[in-house]
Amino acid sequence: MTTVDEVINKHAVAQAFSRAAQSYDNAADLQRRVGNELMQRMVAHPGSLLLDAGCGTGHFSRCWRARGKTVYAVDLAPGMLEKAAELGSADRYLLGDIDALPLPDGTVDLVFSNLVVQWCGSLRATLAELYRVTRPGGMIAFSTLVQGSLWELSHAWQQVDGQSHVNHFLSDEQIHAACSPWRHELHFCQKTERFPDVITLMRSLKGIGATHLHQGRTGGLTGRQQLHALQQKFPRENNALPLSYQLAYGVIYHE
Repeated sequence: MTTVDEVINKHAVAQAFSRAAQSYDNAADLQRRVGNELMQRMVAHPGSLLLDAGCGTGHFSRCWRARGKTVYAVDLAPGMLEKAAELGSADRYLLGDIDALPLPDGTVDLVFSNLVVQWCGSLRATLAELYRVTRPGGMIAFSTLVQGSLWELSHAWQQVDGQSHVNHFLSDEQIHAACSPWRHELHFCQKTERFPDVITLMRSLKGIGATHLHQGRTGGLTGRQQLHALQQKFPRENNALPLSYQLAYGVIYHE
């Protein structure tokens, strides 16, 4: 998540996402668009047992089951996993950390992890754990945020109170380096969402649970005066507030 490995408060991350379990599906348009593209990078693989690593409410677990896969769904947030189970998303549910999966070596054919690994302290260590539970001949596909994501929000906050209020993300080069122990492919792109005002934008981030800042501050809704100041400082495009996401799509092949 940062330019160096760091210790992440996983309990706080889990709490933030658990609180968002009921609102997530209504706010997760970007997550679905990115996940759909990630799926296309692995649909040709014949493997039958798939791990949805960081399943959230189970949207993609359900998509994979509809394609005939047997799905293990794992998530750090109890609220998310409960919602996924309520929706009948997977064949098996596992409450756990993708950095320490409760699975033996070589359990699954495929690992799908959509916009999750940015919440881990070391991308290479996380990928090594996903590699561990994958069988030879299997595939790991992940998406993550890259340096420069949410720059409009960070820039506006810097002008309001001198602080970023946005987590740091790895650069292209750091993601390449994290994947270097294995045969892999990486693709980078940008997607931009647009909002009518700051309140809608901040509620969208809160709705998907992306409110935990590793530096210890909360990214939730703030006071009216601060939001008004943020609205004034936010860059605009065609009377809308843009929020840009720099994205990486990665595929790792288990030799």
